[in-house]
Amino acid sequence: MEVNATRIDSANIKVEATIPQSDLDKKVDKIAKQAAKQMKIDGFRPGKAPVAVIKKRLGERLKQDAEAEALRDILNQASKELDLDADRIIGEPAILKFERGDDAIEVELRLSLRPEVPDMDIDDIIPEVKTPRVTKKEIEERIKGLAEAQAPFKSLEEDRGLEEGDMAVFDFEGFLDGEPFEGGKAENFELRIGSGQFIPGFEEQMKGMKKGEEKTITVTFPEDYRNEKLKGKEAQFKIKLHDIKVKEPVEIDDALAAKLLGKEDAKLADLEKEIKEQIRSEKLSKTYNEELKPKLVEALVEKFEFDLPESVVEQEIEMALRNKVQQMSEEELAGLRDDADKVKELRESLREDAAKSVKATFIVDALAKANGIEVSDQEMMQTIYYEAMSMGQDPQQTFEYYQKQNLLPAVKMAMIEDRLLTKLLNDKKEGKKEAKTEEKEDA
Repeated sequence: MEVNATRIDSANIKVEATIPQSDLDKKVDKIAKQAAKQMKIDGFRPGKAPVAVIKKRLGERLKQDAEAEALRDILNQASKELDLDADRIIGEPAILKFERGDDAIEVELRLSLRPEVPDMDIDDIIPEVKTPRVTKKEIEERIKGLAEAQAPFKSLEEDRGLEEGDMAVFDFEGFLDGEPFEGGKAENFELRIGSGQFIPGFEEQMKGMKKGEEKTITVTFPEDYRNEKLKGKEAQFKIKLHDIKVKEPVEIDDALAAKLLGKEDAKLADLEKEIKEQIRSEKLSKTYNEELKPKLVEALVEKFEFDLPESVVEQEIEMALRNKVQQMSEEELAGLRDDADKVKELRESLREDAAKSVKATFIVDALAKANGIEVSDQEMMQTIYYEAMSMGQDPQQTFEYYQKQNLLPAVKMAMIEDRLLTKLLNDKKEGKKEAKTEEKEDA
C-alpha cells in the first residue's frame, strides 16, 4: 500500500494513498476468519462455519470493515512517516477522495493537528482596568431598596383604590365563551400589582378597585402561553377584592444594618461600606463582560499568529451557517436552495469570523493551561443547573439537552475563557495598585 503524507502547514496534513484490491481481499479473508470463530450458523458447529459461508452471509459488511481497517493503516503509516504526536491529532480525518477502481482505491485525507500557540508576553495588550466610581446616591438607593424588601405588608386603613406596588388579596374565576376553565380559579390570592405575574392587562384593570368591590375584566392570553387551549384566547375574569396591603416603612438605621449584615454590633456606616463595595463589584463585572473581555479577546487574536486546523474552521463555518439559515425567511431560503453559488458565497462570508473564533479558542486554551485554570465537570454541571433553575427550567432536562447536542465542551470552554480573562484583568488591576503603592513609598 502506497502512502504519501505531506505537511501543508503546522496544523494541517495531506495524506494520499493507494489501497490495492489484493490488500482489501486479504483483509476481508482475515476478518471473515475471525467472524467464523464467533458466529453460530445453522447446520454447522459453533465456530466451524466455512469462510465462504461467512463471506456470503456478511457480504458488504466485510468489505466496509476491510476498507475501514485500510484507512486506519493509512493513518498509522502517515503518523509514523511524519513522526506525529497522536495527542495533537484533532477529530476524525476528512476524506476528500475515495475513488474505487477495478484494481485499487485512490484515497486523499486531511488531518488536523492541534495548533502550536507560541509563548508571548501579553501584558501590553491587556486593557487598563479603572476602578468604578460609586456615588452616595447609588448607595442610598440600594439601601432603601433593601429596607423596602425587609418591610412587612399590612392591611391598608386608608379608604383608597388599589395602586401600583400594593398587595391585592382577591378571589378570581376565569371564563372562556361563558364557561369556566380548568386552573382559572383561586380564592384569597395575593398579587403584587405591577409585578407582571399575571397575563398582560390583568393587573392594569385591577388598579383603582376598592376593598369589597367586584369587577369583571377581559384579557387575551399571549400567543406563546404555556397552555395550548388558552393561547391567543380572549377570556373574562370575575374578581372580588377582599383586602389591600401596603408595605410598612422601615427605619434605615443601625438596627437595619445589624439585621442585613447578620452582626449585632454592625452600624449603618458598615452597611454603607459593604453596599459601596457590592455596587463597585457589580459595575466592574459589567465593565469586564461588556467592554474589557471582548476587547482583550480581540487583542489576543490580533497579537498571536499560528496555523489553524482547517477542519475545525470548516466546522465553525458550518455551525455559523446553520444559525444564519435558521434566521432566514422562506423567501431567502428558497433563493439559497436554487443557487449553489450563493450558498458558497455565504459560507465564504462567514470564514473570517469563524477563523477568528477558532483562533481565540486555541489561544484561550493555551493561556488557561499556562495559568493553571481548569473547570471540573462538577462545576460545569452546577453552572448549568443554576442557570436552568434561574430561568424556571428543569435542570436535569437542560443538562441532558446539552449532552445530546454535544454542547458540554462549548459550555466548559466558555467557563474557562471567562475565568482566564477575569484573572488576566484582575492581575492587571492588582499590578497597577502595587505600582501606585511603590510610587508613594518612594516619594
